[in-house]
Amino acid sequence: MSGREFLDTNVLIYADDARDSGKRTRAREVIRRLLRERRGVVSLQVLQEFVAAATRKLGMRSEDAKRRVVQYSRFDVVTLAPGDLVAAIDLHRLHRVSFWDALIVRAALNGACVTLHTEDFQAGYIIENLAFRNPFASGADEQA
Repeated sequence: MSGREFLDTNVLIYADDARDSGKRTRAREVIRRLLRERRGVVSLQVLQEFVAAATRKLGMRSEDAKRRVVQYSRFDVVTLAPGDLVAAIDLHRLHRVSFWDALIVRAALNGACVTLHTEDFQAGYIIENLAFRNPFASGADEQA
């Protein structure tokens, strides 16, 4: 796979989720690969959601969440402007995705990504030039 790849919050969360070792292993593989290849992209929203979910759902200490944010900040971090909010509303309306997911899609598009790693969309779904990929689905390696 070539091109920039966006990581949704659920991938970052699974990397620390001891309840599902298979997803944890796969999430860590994707994160390590994208850090090594310097092709990973996240948004400020993803980092914020990570802290909220990791501390609330996983019981992660805030100090540990902070360390993860510093680590994940080695990815290219996309921030959105007011015009992106308007564009996300259109994505929400046109593609019938949640508003929060539309913001993720907009950030991935702004980050010039060709792939969005998430379990929140059907694998193979495409918006503009952005393909959705579930890294946890069986056969995920064949999609890469």
